Amino acid sequence: MTSTASSTDTRQGQAPLDQRPSWQQRLRRFGYHGQPRSDARDVRDRLVPPYTEPSPRLWAALGVPHPLAVRLVRWSGWIGPLLVTLLAGVLRFWNLGSPRAVIFDETYYAKDAWALVHRGFELNWNKNANDLVLSSGGHITLPTDAAYVVHPPVGKYVIGLGELMFGFDPFGWRFMTALLGTLSVLLLCRIGRRLFRSTFLGCLAGALMAVDGLHFVMSRTALLDGVLMFFVLAAFGCLLVDRDRARAKLAAALPLDEDGRARPDRHTAETARLGRRPWRWAAGLMLGLAIGTKWNGLYILAAFCLMAVLWDVGSRRVAGARHPYAAVLKRDTGLAFLATVPVALLTYVLSWTGWILSATNGSGGYFRNWAATSGKGGSWTFLPDWLRSLWHYEHQVYEFHVGLSSPHTYQSNPWSWLVLGRPVSYFYESPAPGKDGCPADAGEKCAREVLALGTPMLWWVACFAVLYVLWRWFFRRDWRAGAIACGIAAGYLPWFMYQERTIFFFYAVVFLPFLCLAVAMLLGAIIGPPRSSDTRRVAGATAAGVLVLLITWNFIYFWPIYTGQAIPIDDWRSRMWLDTWGGPSGTPRRGPPASPGRAAAVRRTTA
Repeated sequence: MTSTASSTDTRQGQAPLDQRPSWQQRLRRFGYHGQPRSDARDVRDRLVPPYTEPSPRLWAALGVPHPLAVRLVRWSGWIGPLLVTLLAGVLRFWNLGSPRAVIFDETYYAKDAWALVHRGFELNWNKNANDLVLSSGGHITLPTDAAYVVHPPVGKYVIGLGELMFGFDPFGWRFMTALLGTLSVLLLCRIGRRLFRSTFLGCLAGALMAVDGLHFVMSRTALLDGVLMFFVLAAFGCLLVDRDRARAKLAAALPLDEDGRARPDRHTAETARLGRRPWRWAAGLMLGLAIGTKWNGLYILAAFCLMAVLWDVGSRRVAGARHPYAAVLKRDTGLAFLATVPVALLTYVLSWTGWILSATNGSGGYFRNWAATSGKGGSWTFLPDWLRSLWHYEHQVYEFHVGLSSPHTYQSNPWSWLVLGRPVSYFYESPAPGKDGCPADAGEKCAREVLALGTPMLWWVACFAVLYVLWRWFFRRDWRAGAIACGIAAGYLPWFMYQERTIFFFYAVVFLPFLCLAVAMLLGAIIGPPRSSDTRRVAGATAAGVLVLLITWNFIYFWPIYTGQAIPIDDWRSRMWLDTWGGPSGTPRRGPPASPGRAAAVRRTTA
């Protein structure tokens, strides 16, 4: 008989199969904790968790009368976000017309926007058009020839609204991006508040984005990516409101016990209808506007639709459904699809109305007369000519996008984005001492730059915050962490499929709001839950406060190279923390940086 000590059976000493710990128990060593299941708990609190009520003690300490303090606490959900938004607006609109120049890709989108709001389609401008626009105050004759462009028109229409209101000059074409950048801070504050059920954490997320350099520069430049970010964030907010309202309807439909507490009910959870859900239709509209700004909105659409379905599944499971996927497929999926995908696609097509209504005799939009000329014949002639021409245009754009690989000085690989490997310079000048703000005693030429660089401390903390969010989603099954991870993944991961293409760091502004939510969630964990001891809370709040102050200081330190202020060249060098932040070799440039520009005779074609 083989002794136990010499046995090669590795199963010895193990408990029988039916007594072994579950996978959840085995994961506890990594921090996993399942959802509490208490029979005495009202399921309505799980479906619609209450908001954290701020304490009026602070106002009392400041000498504010109790009735006024109660009102301030009640309205803090709007007062806090509006104050953060006011700060963001002052920063973004301050001296918005500086530099008084056509910087970076404003050379395309500012003029495209002006053409769209006057003609309904983009036009082919002369090479010296920028100088004429600036010298004439925007009073310039429109060209006549249509231009081939590879971005949809929504973002350019948005920029054009500012030009119609304030003129065809730098302030005019930057106004709407600054406005949407400011409003996106308000959206993030309110989204964070609803997501975390905490006004403080919501305002913290918004404040972090208000002092991010990339968001700040993109809000002050007439590019499309800031507009895309706004619509993506708005769509996420609409879906979040829809989630809360749908869960509230489920909670209201559940039966109550003799103590007045709601209990999970299989029949109700699997058969309840949740109504028309207007916020989901609003999300479809926002996603359509996002796709109509840049095509990578399609990835956002797919990710957000999947997220919304999973939210519905979770809602019905909490309400008591035994087969939540089948219930969602039967009760929710059809209307959810109609409210998002068709609405988004219809919105996209309608955004081309100016091009569709343009002349078909060769004087209208580019390719507008294709179906009547080169596209005659074929098996799709039963479709309207405008639809066939538009489809041909879109196919040509797709072919161009997938083949784009022209090298550029400021292109970067997405692997480097989170650590700010290669920011993009939008504007650079070297004014002589005593000119254009350069101090007379500078001794040598100054540097004047607008650099699309995220606030380094914020982005480097965000690297750890992303890991924390993934851990919390996977091991704690925290839906909030999953929602944040979805927003980051939808805006970030698709670029890894195009690593051979010419792509740029500033595309990351689309998922920046979700990075700020991740950092706010991490800081909330550092502060600690309300039930923690006073010592734990004070230590956590101190650590979190120091981080926020460092991020704010970092933004202030880089302020001159976010706003194009002239500073001595040594001060400029001191802000180039990495060699890749400077010129092509990390050294000061002798002239302005190159724009991504056009490949051959076509417009800039980054997706």
